[in-house]
Amino acid sequence: MKRLRIFLWGLVGVAMFLFGLFAYQLTQPKDEFVESAMIGEKIPPFDLRAAVEDRPGLASADLANGQAKLVNIFASWCVPCRAEAPHLETLRESGAEIVGVAIRDRPEDVARFLAVYGNPFTRIGADDISEVQLSIGSSGVPETFVVDGNGVITYQHIGDIRADDVPVILEKLREAGA
Repeated sequence: MKRLRIFLWGLVGVAMFLFGLFAYQLTQPKDEFVESAMIGEKIPPFDLRAAVEDRPGLASADLANGQAKLVNIFASWCVPCRAEAPHLETLRESGAEIVGVAIRDRPEDVARFLAVYGNPFTRIGADDISEVQLSIGSSGVPETFVVDGNGVITYQHIGDIRADDVPVILEKLREAGA
């Protein structure tokens, strides 16, 4: 009987410790910023076919031509991509060159998406198996990268671009040499 009592008190102690640990973690501020391992790294080599007929495809060489660009990872099936579309247009109107990488998408779906939500892209590559997406450190859609004129990633914006993100992204693009 004495062993059972010691065992039960031990269980109560472990439960109290875990409860205290969980309670402590809930009081800590949430850190939503994810530091990409690709910041400061050159874009890996790739060559994507065109995702739609009216725009050329995208290759890593296009990102190392001396001009800073935004690389937007998107998909026609992505709901937040629809919400960020007007803000991409604002960036384009502000002088940003934006290239796109369409993830796991069909050409007709990409064309329909662009017809409805606008087409701020100068080039759009089709990344059918997310190979380029993963190689540049993107984990989802939408994501936007600032790439300097040498093809080096200088900034990563995770999630959809909102109105209050536009000035930050334009500043990061200026810092990259646009």
